[in-house]
Amino acid sequence: MRILQISSAETFGGGERHFTDLCRGLMEAGNEVFAAVRYGNEWENEIEFLPASNVFHLSLANSLDLLSARRLSKIIRDNKIDIVHAHAARDYPVASVAVRLSPPVKLVLSRHVIFPMKNLHKLVLKNVDRVIAVSEPTATHLRKVFPPEKIAVISNGINIEKNGNDAAGKEFRFEHNIPYDVPLIGIVGELGEVKRQKDFLLAAEIIKKELSDAMFVSTGMDRAIGQPYRRDLKRLEKILGLQGSVVWLDWVNDMSPFYSALDLLVSASSTESFGLAISEAMGSGTAVVATRTEGASELIEDGVTGRLVPIGEPVETAKAVLELFENPELRSSIGDNARVYAVSNLGLDRMVSSIIELYNEILEF
Repeated sequence: MRILQISSAETFGGGERHFTDLCRGLMEAGNEVFAAVRYGNEWENEIEFLPASNVFHLSLANSLDLLSARRLSKIIRDNKIDIVHAHAARDYPVASVAVRLSPPVKLVLSRHVIFPMKNLHKLVLKNVDRVIAVSEPTATHLRKVFPPEKIAVISNGINIEKNGNDAAGKEFRFEHNIPYDVPLIGIVGELGEVKRQKDFLLAAEIIKKELSDAMFVSTGMDRAIGQPYRRDLKRLEKILGLQGSVVWLDWVNDMSPFYSALDLLVSASSTESFGLAISEAMGSGTAVVATRTEGASELIEDGVTGRLVPIGEPVETAKAVLELFENPELRSSIGDNARVYAVSNLGLDRMVSSIIELYNEILEF
């Protein structure tokens, strides 16, 4: 198959990691993979494994970018594309127009978030062949816009083989001046109200009263102009007396050593469509305490493969964390169970195979 993947993302996050993993997996499976990405994006190096001639740069400015739609149509025709697969909501209409101009190519969309789609999408995207939801809660929202038979639930995959390296975890601690023998609790995600790092700090204050040597690490940056949320976090860190106990990392290129270094991951999010950080931690055998979001509830069986706590309740988060440190056998058991679940259900090969199967299915129609 000849497949064109489209993403207008400017920065690299969970959706772009999925995009990159999918492109690589499709290529390794013997498909010809092309990518249309935004001019000036910050993650070009992540798709360097693709031939330079297969990567196209477009403005992809917004959902009404007809110039990009015309350029995409020409790319589709010139390269005899079979499947067009768009990953960001603002790219859906542009991809739809390009496909209409280039029959009989097929159109696939991936939906990575739970937020409701606009009525405009219902009108513009009538020519979509399949919509991939990364979780059942995401599919529930999509069924309000698309016919049920056009929706397929395929969860994101993770590279299990990269996770669970103790030596890499020790090296991570060394590089960031974190002692090998202290409890280390982490959180992952862009700094902001959705990931609720303020709740993480409030829980950390409670945890420090019982585990005085505990340290905390956050990876993710505030992409807002002026970084107001990061400034608030630093003020809160000082007010709570946590200075010197929290390591702030804007970016970690390889997350595997990060998860291996942790004793426990906290997800304090207000909403999660899937929970990539949760699944990666599970794949590394790291115990997880997560708020009861839609995505976390689908991944975690409470008390078996992780712990679920109420959203916006840092006291409950701290309580669950402390219970797992007071019972290291339970924490180890939860980590082991989580890894078994991840190996069986969250592998990258499974995701790529499922998407290839979907592509073949729509090409047969």
